[in-house]
Amino acid sequence: MELNRRQFFRICAGGLAGSTVASLGFLSSFSVHAETRQYKLLKAKETRNNCTYCSVGCGMLMYSLGDNAKNVSESIYHIEGDADHPVSRGSLCPKGAGVLDYIHSENRLLHPQYRAPGSDKWQRISWDEAIDKIARLMKKDRDENFIEKNAQGVTVNRWTTTGMLCSSAASNETGILDGKFTRALGMVAIDCQARLCHGPTVSALAPTFGRGAMTNNWVDIKNANVVLIMGGNAAEAHPVGFKWVVEAQTKNDATVMVVDPRFNRSAAVADFYAPIRAGSDTAFLLGAIRYLIEHDQIQHEYVRHYTNASLIIREDYAFNDGLFSGYDAQKRQYDKSSWFYQLDAQGNALRDETLSHPRCVWNLLKAHVARYTPEMVSRLCGTTVKDFTHVCSVLGSTSVPNRTATILYALGWTHHSAGAQIIRAAGMLQLLLGNIGMAGGGVNALRGHSNIQGYTDLGLLSTNLPGYMPLPSEKQPDYQTYISQITPPSLGVNEVNYWQNTPKFFISMMKSFWGDRATAENNWGYDWLPKWDRLYDVMTQAELMIEGKINGYIVQGFNPLAAFPDKNKSSRALAKLKYMVVIDPLATESSTFWQNHGEMNDVNPAEIQTEVFRLPSSCFAEEDGSIANSGRWLQWHWAAAEPPGEALHDAKILGRLFMRLRELYQAEGGANPEPLLNMSWDYRDPYDPHPEEVAREANGKALRDLYDDKGTLIARKGEQLSSFAQLRDDGSTSSFCWVYCGSWTERGNQMANRDNSDPYGLGCTPGWAWSWPANRRILYNRASADPAGKPWDAKRVLLHWDGQRWTGMDVADYSQAAPGSNVGPFIMNPEGVARLFSIDKMNDGPFPEHYEPIESPIGTNPLHPEVVSSPVARIFAADKANMGKADAFPYVATTYSITELFRHWTKHARLNAIAQPDQFVEIGEALAKEKGILAGDDVKVMSKRGFIKAKAVVTKRLQTLTIDGHSIDTVGIPCHWGFEGATRKGFLANTLTPSVGDANSQTPEYKAFLVNIEKA
Repeated sequence: MELNRRQFFRICAGGLAGSTVASLGFLSSFSVHAETRQYKLLKAKETRNNCTYCSVGCGMLMYSLGDNAKNVSESIYHIEGDADHPVSRGSLCPKGAGVLDYIHSENRLLHPQYRAPGSDKWQRISWDEAIDKIARLMKKDRDENFIEKNAQGVTVNRWTTTGMLCSSAASNETGILDGKFTRALGMVAIDCQARLCHGPTVSALAPTFGRGAMTNNWVDIKNANVVLIMGGNAAEAHPVGFKWVVEAQTKNDATVMVVDPRFNRSAAVADFYAPIRAGSDTAFLLGAIRYLIEHDQIQHEYVRHYTNASLIIREDYAFNDGLFSGYDAQKRQYDKSSWFYQLDAQGNALRDETLSHPRCVWNLLKAHVARYTPEMVSRLCGTTVKDFTHVCSVLGSTSVPNRTATILYALGWTHHSAGAQIIRAAGMLQLLLGNIGMAGGGVNALRGHSNIQGYTDLGLLSTNLPGYMPLPSEKQPDYQTYISQITPPSLGVNEVNYWQNTPKFFISMMKSFWGDRATAENNWGYDWLPKWDRLYDVMTQAELMIEGKINGYIVQGFNPLAAFPDKNKSSRALAKLKYMVVIDPLATESSTFWQNHGEMNDVNPAEIQTEVFRLPSSCFAEEDGSIANSGRWLQWHWAAAEPPGEALHDAKILGRLFMRLRELYQAEGGANPEPLLNMSWDYRDPYDPHPEEVAREANGKALRDLYDDKGTLIARKGEQLSSFAQLRDDGSTSSFCWVYCGSWTERGNQMANRDNSDPYGLGCTPGWAWSWPANRRILYNRASADPAGKPWDAKRVLLHWDGQRWTGMDVADYSQAAPGSNVGPFIMNPEGVARLFSIDKMNDGPFPEHYEPIESPIGTNPLHPEVVSSPVARIFAADKANMGKADAFPYVATTYSITELFRHWTKHARLNAIAQPDQFVEIGEALAKEKGILAGDDVKVMSKRGFIKAKAVVTKRLQTLTIDGHSIDTVGIPCHWGFEGATRKGFLANTLTPSVGDANSQTPEYKAFLVNIEKA
């Protein structure tokens, strides 16, 4: 009996009587028990939800039995795709098809557990005991270490010695509670999964276009004429979303190109594939920009009017031998003041519409990319000149107004020490082609986790606040200093400069945080927010733990031992903690980091004094709430069952812990209780906040009657707001996250909308869910029409001017300024245009530049040998000795994902474990021959930091590339296994990866590092 993978999942999920795993014929020795799955039954309850894995946000229908009588609880027994969902249309990938086994995994946590210092076992405790113990530990640490004022006497109200990692799959409503919980306590060492995945996306796209999100959406991919998949593998990581790539091919005759170190599943269905060395993508893209300029494949009118090509840069800006002006070698950072525009007396940026000024952005760009000839690109990337120029010419074909290209990327671009600059280069390329704001265009970040977009929106990163506002630093001692520094002045006449509304967003957020207690007299509670003194990202957190400067850690839906760079360093860090609290549905490696698992986790429990609490939480199928998919769609989902055993919803866990801490401070006093006691936590049941009331809080409401400038009443006191345009800076409105304003209005929960009609046929379904901002489906869509208001492409019209207003299939991303008003379409940038030159927002340069990975296989940089790697990449002094050299570690390693498994979650699901039971690594035939390795051999892969063992998969998918005259081979390392789960025990792949991060987002480098390999 021969079955492909899809048929296998269909059989196991649908119920084929009499089938056994042995009869499938492709499992070697993995011991499983067959079972039949039941079809839907009459009288079953149907519940709509969304898949918990990747950011496609596929629709799911869950079927449960149980009449809710006394002592009877509902149980989910069948799951299938939601055929009404406009993105997934009833499809589920192997991960989604196996989600029932995740929900009912044998590794679900059922009751609270406690591990005493030095113990080698768990002991069961009650919820009351767990909450009380944790609250006592937190209060003690906070009271002993809280900093109310710094050495300069500035009120900073920060607590640095306990940190929190926030989930990326929990609902936005849980994320809002995370934000209020941590900031009420003054915590600054908080972070979420975005730090380890798409942090560089925000760092790159916001300085380029004004916002840091996917520009278009999943369905819009079908409108493209060219699809470039680079820095990702959509067919593997987002299989259901990839259907829109196939639809572009079949219905739109699109050309699909893949540029990747591996001939992957996306390449298998592409029209063209070009190999590239991992870590050289910036060189490829800058070479493509040079090609477009040299061959005049530029949409000139778009570039002239909609980018900063004509703006003139200061005289003291320079770039020489790998360094931009302003570099401080001792601090390893740039003074960015020279990277700015020349301004006139009114503070507006000077322009030269003829593009002839030698210091206009256009001419500086041409000079910057001149070095990236096809021959240099080939030398750095290993891509042949022929393949490289073919990719460039196909992209160049979309420089005409009626053709568009979309770029799809994921962690293959973000996981680099200069990841943000790769994405910047892609954004610049698309601007030159006129592909931003267009149907079938854009730079589309394919997020990994189901709600990583939402947790980023909600500001759950160490120095962020909701709605992409920064947390104050101690250099902003008062509200006026802070708000004046973060509110950008306009850089052009009559530009929208929408961030000028920052005071409205900030004060409305503070009213959501502290309610009536936030007043004009106390500067809206400004001093209750913690002020940071340094970065507290995850890499810093691990460093501070090792130094004994972080004592406590709350880990919610996160697996830091498996996710942080350099697993062995992370293990040492966690062992230095005094206490750790793990809130998770599953038994993770992080919760058992203190257990010995042989070579995979060789530790002595008796030497580890960390107190560990393991608190069982609900999973997605057991909670109501919203998640934001990669296309910025906030989709509401409903619980189909209660959590198993004694597990609780995250909100109930946070509510109990928050209230217990508040009770302790009310009864006993302690270090600065004011922010905690004043925090608005006015839920019907403060011990169990309900998602609906939190979601309404996220949207915001009128705190008194609101009138427009004509005196017309637009919202009564207590009513939900309908748009962030209604927010005020006088304390009369509240909104936790301004970009979510409009998601729950007086008309109800807009996130629960289920009208999938597509009246224009372009994949815009404005009645399905709700998309931030303002239910807009394609960002920067005013750029889809020329300055006179005429759509560039008459067949794919997003907006047009009807004589009085902008109208069309989407909500205009623009003011209602008429054509000819010279108001730029990129309204979030103060100059009104998109940035080819990013001025002051990037830490490693206003233009991208190719830098070698910190572990370079060639040890030099042909462009500037004195500056090999990024001079400002994040690396701690203690980690420098842990960086490998090519003489001992001659092969480039890159991590990746496979279709059947998702990060470290699905290895807990039996069905997925059956499909991929064994840890493996992938090597090319040439390297296998050189090393005498055969397919199926046990191999050992070593880096400077440690080793893993796995099965060898020998393929043609990895080629030997010639880089600067050296033959370089690549080792592909899937990142899914570990020593917990239903799969066979395996090594954590991050054992090999270096602790080095991007200069802008501090996201670690997982995609280009050095290893050696041998038979085990």
